[in-house]
Amino acid sequence: MPTSPPPTLLVLAAGMSTRYGGTSKQTDGMGPQGETLLDYSVADAKRAGFGRVVFVIRKEAEGAFRAAVVTRLEKILPVDLAYQDLQDLPAGFHCPPERTKPWGTGHAVLAARQAIEEPFAVINADDFYGRDSFAQLGAFLQTPGLSQQPCRACMVGFVLANTLSEHGKVARGLCTVRPDGLLSAVEELTDIYKTPQGAENRPEGGMNRSLQGSELVSMNMWGFTPEIFSGLQEQFIAFLQTRGVSPKAEFYIPLGIDGLIRAGMEQCRVLPTASRWFGVTYQDDKPFVQGELRKLIEAGEYPNPLWS
Repeated sequence: MPTSPPPTLLVLAAGMSTRYGGTSKQTDGMGPQGETLLDYSVADAKRAGFGRVVFVIRKEAEGAFRAAVVTRLEKILPVDLAYQDLQDLPAGFHCPPERTKPWGTGHAVLAARQAIEEPFAVINADDFYGRDSFAQLGAFLQTPGLSQQPCRACMVGFVLANTLSEHGKVARGLCTVRPDGLLSAVEELTDIYKTPQGAENRPEGGMNRSLQGSELVSMNMWGFTPEIFSGLQEQFIAFLQTRGVSPKAEFYIPLGIDGLIRAGMEQCRVLPTASRWFGVTYQDDKPFVQGELRKLIEAGEYPNPLWS
């Protein structure tokens, strides 16, 4: 049986870090030797069999990103860049002149459609997903003949309570999972706050919604084959037709995948993981993240320094 090509790690790094104070979370040192969360993701991905990294960035940030990230990580794995551009839209659509924010994570994945021809994972640049999460994802993406399988997409799920911030709201994809382990629906909630009872979604202009904290959520850790690009493009067109005039509406990956599942075009397996997620949404999250990394290093999960 022919072997599958090593999967590619697609890292979404075009965000504007507005809640983090405008500085770059992607290049902020979190480890004891100044390692970023991205360093740990690349280390885990390499250990799980990934063969390349593609970063989605904004073109105007290329110089600084190459200096701060690419020149260091290309010594670990081959690195390529793709660019998320507000003007990169399907024929017949135009960017509202008042729009300054990127079009969202689903659009960021589409920005890499010319750069990827093999199975690939999608992660955020500023999240820590853990060693086991990458192992599960890498094993799925290296399934022989994955593109011909009935289920060729996957998502690593995390418990909501383990993904909240003490310092403000977070956005999470709330998942419904079938008994056979396939994702049946994912709902993007953009205003989730931690509460003594669990959590609460408080959308601006909408109804508050109580959550238990035990719900399974997407942390933007997905696995796809290249066939996903055509389906996401169709979903993006549908999004633009209904919400494209809004200067702030975003096309999230969960929105696109949910549409493809409902249309019967894709199946998505939810992968169990023993890893704990953590990340830096706000500056005040940083001490906690640094402490968690120290614990993992002391437990022998990672060397110190990470890169010898």
